[in-house]
Parts: sequence; structure tokens; C-alpha cells
Amino acid sequence: MTRVKICCIANEEEARLAVSLGAAAVGLVGKMPSGPGPIADDQIRLIAESVPPPIATFLLTSEQTAGEIVRHHHRTRTNTIQIVDEVSDRAYQELRSALPGVKLVQVIHVTGEESVTEACELADHVDGILLDSGNPKLAVKELGGTGRRHDWNLSRKIVGICGKPVFLAGGLNSANVGEAIETVQPFGLDVCSGVRTNGKLDPDKLEAFFDAVNRI
Repeated sequence: MTRVKICCIANEEEARLAVSLGAAAVGLVGKMPSGPGPIADDQIRLIAESVPPPIATFLLTSEQTAGEIVRHHHRTRTNTIQIVDEVSDRAYQELRSALPGVKLVQVIHVTGEESVTEACELADHVDGILLDSGNPKLAVKELGGTGRRHDWNLSRKIVGICGKPVFLAGGLNSANVGEAIETVQPFGLDVCSGVRTNGKLDPDKLEAFFDAVNRI
């Protein structure tokens, strides 16, 4: 079964709703240069503490050095870290040593064939890869939450060769998630704007999304 991560969770009520409808993971967004959903670190920690096992709690961090990523995690205490930007000096082993038992998921922003190479290189260092549609090269970085699709054929190529669980994000909704699963065959899906109305988690959209996933 394809796992579903509901991202941009704002409070404990949204977390409970997502989990009640079948979410295998919730995404909690720390400070970002742009995009939806950032909340304070103390709020992330409260939500993470409220989520029952075995649901995964993802801290989305834009920090790039191992030290800052570790400190961000210490403030939030999630069981998974989603690294949305490049890690300086590829200091993944430092992260592993400092955070034993915490899962690491590296975001790859799929922009072209070079993203396939990048995903395969970084997969050896992390527990999972998440494919999104941002652009970290802009003056104001886009590190997620764009609501845009990228080239799913490239994503399928990454799934086939990277050797790690792969989550697919970027422009997903109940109307296209079936196509996404059939095309990419990901381990999991990550959705934010596709299940929200005016920025708030929409129970009807959320239920429709899970219904579409479960039909596949």
C-alpha cells in the first residue's frame, strides 16, 4: 500500500484528522524562505508529542549545516527529519552520529536529468528520498509547497534505480493521484495544498484524496 504523508500540519487537531483518515506520516514545517505552513518550533514539538506511534512525524528543516539541523531537531523532537535543502559538506554521518534512531529523508527538487544523478548519489546517505518541485537556485529559494507538478517520468526513473524508499510530492490532489501512483510507483505520497482550502486542512478534500489512493 502506498503510504501518505500529510504535510503543513498546523496544530494537533489537523494532525488528529490526518491520522484518523489514514495518514502514515505528518509533516511539520519549520522556518522557510518561502512557501506555506511554517510554524514555531515549540508548536512542532507539541504536535509531534501528540501523534501516536507508529505514525511518522517529519520535521521539515531548511538548515544546511549538521550542527544547525541537530539543534533544530533538539527543539522539536520528531522521529524523522526532512532535509529540504543541500547539506553542507554532505555531513550525513555527523547527523547519524548525533541523532541515532532518527530517520533522515533528503528532498530532491526535480528539475532535469541532473536530479536523477543527485538522488542516486545522496540515497546512500539517508533513509529515504522525497521528490518535490521547488527551485533552491532562486534568489528566494523555493524549498517545497509550490503546488506544481514536475516531470513524473524522471521521478519514476529515480524510484527504479536509487534503492531507497521514495516519496512523491508536488501538485498532488485527488484528481491526479491515481495517475501519479501508476506512473511513478512511489513508496509514499506527500501532499499539502491539494487537501487544503484557504490554507486549512479540508476534511472533504482529504477524504477524497485517500479514497483515490485506496482505489489503486
